[in-house]
This record gives sequence, structure tokens and C-alpha cells, in this order.
Amino acid sequence: MKLSVGDLRVDFVSGAVAHRLRFGGGRGQALAKAMGLRAGKTPMIIDTTAGLGRDSFLLASLGAKVIMIERSEKMHLLLAQGMKRAVKEGGEFREIIGRMTLLKGDAKDLLAGLSPEAILIDPMHPPRNNSALVKRELRQVREIVGTDDDAADLVRVALKHAGNRVVLKWPAKAEPIPGIQACSHQIIGKSTRYDVFMLG
Repeated sequence: MKLSVGDLRVDFVSGAVAHRLRFGGGRGQALAKAMGLRAGKTPMIIDTTAGLGRDSFLLASLGAKVIMIERSEKMHLLLAQGMKRAVKEGGEFREIIGRMTLLKGDAKDLLAGLSPEAILIDPMHPPRNNSALVKRELRQVREIVGTDDDAADLVRVALKHAGNRVVLKWPAKAEPIPGIQACSHQIIGKSTRYDVFMLG
């Protein structure tokens, strides 16, 4: 049965995103460490699978310039609307959105012209056996963007074009994506792990 996605919103100014902004732990968070944000170093990042934009917003809130790429027309529109609302909110939100750029297209086609230091890949994760564990919001996103069957191709393209590192965000206990090289190291949380591929 298809979900209604009409009530899905990208919200940068309230709820989980705002809470993470206030209390998330800054550069000590697993995502920030995986992407190479540390004292005195703030890489330019491309989020190749922007989705709801939450990881991009977090990274931008920590000072990084982030280019978001989204190939789904509907998700791209939701992101653009969410960014517009955040800019209208002003203050800190306007400043963070000012470090975020949204592009529409397939990252596999766009990466060659962007020369990023770090690339984040967060494809749609394999369905869990118990669908009740998956939040309704994420099921709505899956309805819009599909299954990302070309995730391995995207990783391979990213490895060609990143200057410093590629980071694959993946369920902590899931098997590696077949057909890609072994990562350099992992940062593992309770439900999510970051497979980090160091380059150069």
C-alpha cells in the first residue's frame, strides 16, 4: 500500500533538526568526525543523496560549505521549500542555509565538475524485516526516491572525484554494499555506521 507523501515537509527550524542543532554535540558527533571536521579543518562537502537535508544542515551548522544533490524532482522541491522557510526565519538559520547549495540531478553525472574534498553518500537503506521499526517519515521518503539500486556505482564515481575522503552512511549491522572496495575505517554508532574511504 502506498503512503500519502503530501504531508511530508523538510523542516530545518523545529523538531528533531533544531534539537540536534542545540544539543547534538558539535564536532564530536559521529557524522562530523567521519567527514573530517576537526579543530582548524572544515572541508567542502558534497551530500550526494540529500533526502531530507538533515545531515547537510548539521554539517553546515558546524561551519562546512555543503553542496546537496538530489535527483528526485519532488524531494528537490521539498528541500528548496524547507531552505526558503529557514532563510525566512532569519538569524542562525539564515546563516546556516547560506552555507548550503542545492543542485538537482544525478550525483554520478555532477561530481566530475565539483572537485569536493569530502563526499557523503547516504543511499536508501535496505528494508528492515519489521517495517514498524522504520519511521513513517522515512517510509514516505522511500516512496518518493525509490531504492537507490545504483548505490555501488555512486560510491565508485565518488571515489574517483573526492579529494580527501568518501563516507558511506549505512545501517550498523548491514552487510557492505557488494562490488565496492573495502573502506579505510569505520565509525559505528548504535544504529548507524560510517564507512570511511580515505584517499590521496
